[in-house]
Amino acid sequence: MQTDLVAALDIGGTKIAGALVDGQGRILVRAQRATPAQEDGETVMRAAEEVLNLLTASPLWSGVRAVGIGSAGPVDAGAGTVSPVNVPGWRGFPLVDRVRAVTGGLPVELIGDGVAIAAAEHWQGAARGHDNALCMVVSTGVGGGLVLGGRLHPGPTGNAGHIGHISVDLDGDLCPCGSRGCVERIASGPNIARRALEGGWRPGSDGDTSAAAVAAAARAGDPVALASFERAAQALAAGIAATATLVEPDIAVVGGGVAKAGDVLFAPLRTALKNYATLSFVQRLTVAPAQMGTDAGLVGAAAAALRESR
Repeated sequence: MQTDLVAALDIGGTKIAGALVDGQGRILVRAQRATPAQEDGETVMRAAEEVLNLLTASPLWSGVRAVGIGSAGPVDAGAGTVSPVNVPGWRGFPLVDRVRAVTGGLPVELIGDGVAIAAAEHWQGAARGHDNALCMVVSTGVGGGLVLGGRLHPGPTGNAGHIGHISVDLDGDLCPCGSRGCVERIASGPNIARRALEGGWRPGSDGDTSAAAVAAAARAGDPVALASFERAAQALAAGIAATATLVEPDIAVVGGGVAKAGDVLFAPLRTALKNYATLSFVQRLTVAPAQMGTDAGLVGAAAAALRESR
């Protein structure tokens, strides 16, 4: 029987994914449900419980020693609660206690989803071998995590590196977090699509208005779609440069659904970064696409659980 196993949850505004993961970061069992993000807190928790129940039904469950959770934030690791901006039904929700109850009292480690991605990319991905790194997810929201001095730096509450809510436009649009002009309000997938539609871009015959559809239009040369991605890249560059000035990472790793746009995002991002990262000690900062793909949140949550279990 394999005993070096942990369970992992990756909780976001679109999906709740779960997995059983071994000590080498290999995913052995998967489960997933859509996040009923606009429903009440108990409805969201039932979706999470469905994922956990699928995992506990596995014959491998008896070898699980801990549970790691990477959740959209803010999170409060000390209190074991979550308040995801894009899941309004969860405000101070006692997720750790609820997961512990479902899993028979196993140890539970909670971190923000951006921190989880940083853990995964540093363990097995694009930030491997880098002692100081900023790792980001640009998707429904924008999150991030830090590796400093070769170690994951979640901060006291598990939110350190949450770059999506750095304000880069002081008079910008109101963000759901309560601030204005946040990176997330400009660079997330829904906001890229919103801005393109407001600028006059129209979807094709399939009616797809997602950021992926805007990216396809940008690759085809649509000027409004290109402008929306360039604006997102500018916001990301400003946030990355501000973070680099504070903590001096030598690499910024960018993942998530929006990063799948490829050069449509990365080319203007690298150009804009040169305009923001101007001080001598941040000019060597490089930007790289994430390597862990959609499994990053699960692998990172597993890394947190393995650290707890050991």
